[in-house]
Amino acid sequence: MRALERTDPAHFFVAKSFDQPEFVTASVSSQRQAPHSHETFVIGGISEGYGTQFIRGSQRLAGAGDLTLYNPGEVNDCAPGGEAGFDYRVSYPSVDMIKRVAKEVSRHSRIGTPFFKAPIVCDPNGLAAFTVAHRTIELRRDTLAGNEQLIEVYAGFLVRHAEIVPAFIGREQGPIERVKVMIGDRCTEDISLAELAAEAGLSRFHLIRAFQRATGQTPHAYVINRRVELAKVRLRAGEKLSAVAVATGFSDQAHMTRVFKARVGVTPGVYRAAVAPQPFQ
Repeated sequence: MRALERTDPAHFFVAKSFDQPEFVTASVSSQRQAPHSHETFVIGGISEGYGTQFIRGSQRLAGAGDLTLYNPGEVNDCAPGGEAGFDYRVSYPSVDMIKRVAKEVSRHSRIGTPFFKAPIVCDPNGLAAFTVAHRTIELRRDTLAGNEQLIEVYAGFLVRHAEIVPAFIGREQGPIERVKVMIGDRCTEDISLAELAAEAGLSRFHLIRAFQRATGQTPHAYVINRRVELAKVRLRAGEKLSAVAVATGFSDQAHMTRVFKARVGVTPGVYRAAVAPQPFQ
């Protein structure tokens, strides 16, 4: 996308685990960027405003709801459109990483470097999913959630925009049962998708889809459910909310409250007040 100017608010970060691709969140409102290229893929999107990019021999317009899908080595420039400029989120996954995701989706061991057919595509749903994954990784609260969301996003882009054909995914009962046991034992930890996939003996993408088909939930959703159930046990014993949050793997009390209410319908405090058998502070 764009070399960052000091006048443009931006946040640069690297993914925890998950091959450690680089990410940027930025608002672009100043100078045109000189033509350049990247050794990585450039996968991002524009949330507000619009800008222009010269790529593949022509000047193109990219606006809110558009994805930017640049292949390695493609020369491009970038400039804000109008006075407001644009806001964007972008990631820079390596060639090896995208090839690995493509192999996991297609289940073909021999596959060349994927190629995105168009550098700019209108895909609001894809952008929304990418934004969720990008924000999850930026907040650094939940490694598994970020891993899972980004794998799904990249896989979707490869299928829709790079002609990667997905393979059939079965239920994989034995591997899924092993993962469920592992999650039961370690659901309070910041476990990674790679660890779960290794336990299953499946690729990360294969695990996500097979687990969801077998249980109705992704691995991350299953982890969160287990944490909520553990929190209920401690709340029924009258434990302090902050202590319960830490003990059950949530990043803080506010995080537990959001997740708990979304699944139980009431806050942890209300739940504790209703079910705790003794006074508490």
